[in-house]
Amino acid sequence: MNEKYEQKRKRIDDTIALKKPDHVPIFLPQSYLPARTEGITLKEAHYDVDAWVRANKNFVLKYDPDMYFFIEAPINGAGQVHDILGTLAMKWPGGTLPDDVPFQFVEGEYMLQGEYDHFLDDPSDFLLRVFTPRVFKNLEGFSKLPPLKNLALGCYGTPVYGMAMAAPEVVESIERLMEMSKHALNFTVKSGQLYAELAAEGHICAANAPVLHPFDIISDMLRGMRGTMLDMFQVPDKLISAMEKLYPLSLGGAIGAAQATGNNQIFIPLHRGADGFMSPKQFEQFYWPYLKKLIEDLVNANLVPMPFFEGTYEQRIDYLQDLPAGKCIGWFDRSDLNLLKEKLGDIMCVAAGMPASLLQTGTVESVRKQTKEAVNTFEGKGFIMTSSTVIDEAKPELLQAWIDATREFSSQ
Repeated sequence: MNEKYEQKRKRIDDTIALKKPDHVPIFLPQSYLPARTEGITLKEAHYDVDAWVRANKNFVLKYDPDMYFFIEAPINGAGQVHDILGTLAMKWPGGTLPDDVPFQFVEGEYMLQGEYDHFLDDPSDFLLRVFTPRVFKNLEGFSKLPPLKNLALGCYGTPVYGMAMAAPEVVESIERLMEMSKHALNFTVKSGQLYAELAAEGHICAANAPVLHPFDIISDMLRGMRGTMLDMFQVPDKLISAMEKLYPLSLGGAIGAAQATGNNQIFIPLHRGADGFMSPKQFEQFYWPYLKKLIEDLVNANLVPMPFFEGTYEQRIDYLQDLPAGKCIGWFDRSDLNLLKEKLGDIMCVAAGMPASLLQTGTVESVRKQTKEAVNTFEGKGFIMTSSTVIDEAKPELLQAWIDATREFSSQ
């Protein structure tokens, strides 16, 4: 890596280790913003990978943050992928939404409460034959397959499975997957090339893949928020058993992504653990044990967890004091900076400081004022300047004022 990359790497590593760097690092979670600043529609961001890659490269080179966000963040794969699969669990611009509307998850109970037993008995079978046809309408053929356990019969079960796979509905679903794979591969390869090009020019990606808490996998993807909230009261043992099944997959996926990309920082978006989603007692039972274990296991694997604490975490901050000191980046959305400094100043590198809304509606003066207050709160130590969430829209002059002010005030 070149000297510029090494300087940024040292700045970030010193900050994670709670040392004082030469100046406060800037993490720019750009999301859809490069499309806005580089003049392409959100539809083009989803359907024209060359235009999207070019927009991100120009954006990163222009603003030169210490860390930028991974470019798949707003995309979730090329738009053609979702057209081919008939994705029902998401809407996207140019596909099922107008051309300039950001993508939206469509939450639902894609696994019914009565199906926990099937999931716990054979997760792969449930996900292939039940879950997948529900979230991808063009893969409904997989619901016609016999149970995967039939393959355990060896020479007796294989012909039965082979005949099932010859059914027209199954063949069509397999063909859809093969067609989709070309677009997925093209998107992945060109994204990877961009990461390499940016690294060669001295730019660091904050993380290359998200890893979900097992509760969030169930709540986001399988049962929906309503279903999971009911499960905490009605079938808590099954909910916990499902999290136990999913935890090794989450951890293994994180370690695998780090090995594949060479990026040791692991992004963990946290969706249901914030204040207001569950009581402190429920947090202790369903959320904290797995979050603590996930962070500790990642640290023990020589990786740097970067949990994103969406919403407010005032009721949870004391729990975070039990995490390994100087080993992770805590990205905070709305939590009070003074409280974070008081409670976590000797425990965790804090990434926070700029409300995303201020970059859309503020002034240069208000942005500079907010930046100075955030930098001074942490006295330039153990603090990464970033926005409260990913940035879809911002005024370019405010973005530049924020970056300039961070470097100015933290170098004094």
